Amino acid sequence: MAVPKRKVSPSRRGKRRAADALAKPTYIENPDSGELHRPHHVDLKSGMYRGRQVIDPRD
Repeated sequence: MAVPKRKVSPSRRGKRRAADALAKPTYIENPDSGELHRPHHVDLKSGMYRGRQVIDPRD
Protein backbone atom coordinates (compact mmCIF):
# COMPACT_ATOMS: atom_id res chain seq x y z
CA MET A 1 0.00 0.00 0.00
CA ALA A 2 1.38 3.40 -0.95
CA VAL A 3 2.18 5.85 1.81
CA PRO A 4 2.88 9.56 1.25
CA LYS A 5 6.56 10.30 1.82
CA ARG A 6 6.04 13.73 3.38
CA LYS A 7 2.75 13.68 5.18
CA VAL A 8 3.99 16.27 7.70
CA SER A 9 6.03 19.20 6.47
CA PRO A 10 9.46 19.84 8.06
CA SER A 11 8.32 23.17 9.51
CA ARG A 12 5.27 21.61 11.13
CA ARG A 13 7.41 18.78 12.51
CA GLY A 14 9.89 21.34 13.88
CA LYS A 15 7.14 23.32 15.59
CA ARG A 16 5.97 20.17 17.33
CA ARG A 17 9.50 19.30 18.47
CA ALA A 18 10.22 22.83 19.74
CA ALA A 19 8.62 21.98 23.10
CA ASP A 20 10.76 18.86 23.59
CA ALA A 21 13.94 20.68 24.60
CA LEU A 22 14.95 20.45 28.25
CA ALA A 23 15.14 23.76 30.09
CA LYS A 24 17.93 24.52 32.55
CA PRO A 25 16.70 24.56 36.16
CA THR A 26 16.21 28.01 37.63
CA TYR A 27 17.99 29.03 40.82
CA ILE A 28 17.50 32.13 42.97
CA GLU A 29 19.73 33.60 45.64
CA ASN A 30 18.53 33.54 49.22
CA PRO A 31 18.75 37.15 50.48
CA ASP A 32 19.71 36.03 54.00
CA SER A 33 22.42 33.43 53.39
CA GLY A 34 23.34 34.15 49.77
CA GLU A 35 22.92 30.46 48.88
CA LEU A 36 21.32 29.41 45.62
CA HIS A 37 18.14 27.31 45.76
CA ARG A 38 15.19 26.45 43.56
CA PRO A 39 12.27 28.89 43.59
CA HIS A 40 9.36 27.83 45.84
CA HIS A 41 11.62 25.31 47.62
CA VAL A 42 13.16 25.32 51.08
CA ASP A 43 16.75 26.57 51.30
CA LEU A 44 18.46 23.50 52.77
CA LYS A 45 21.48 25.46 54.01
CA SER A 46 19.46 27.77 56.27
CA GLY A 47 16.15 25.86 56.53
CA MET A 48 14.21 29.01 55.64
CA TYR A 49 11.19 29.28 53.35
CA ARG A 50 9.53 32.65 52.68
CA GLY A 51 11.15 34.20 55.74
CA ARG A 52 10.19 31.41 58.15
CA GLN A 53 12.29 28.67 59.74
CA VAL A 54 10.64 25.44 58.54
CA ILE A 55 13.37 22.80 59.04
CA ASP A 56 16.56 22.48 61.04
CA PRO A 57 19.48 23.78 58.96
CA ARG A 58 22.07 21.35 57.65
CA ASP A 59 25.60 21.67 58.93
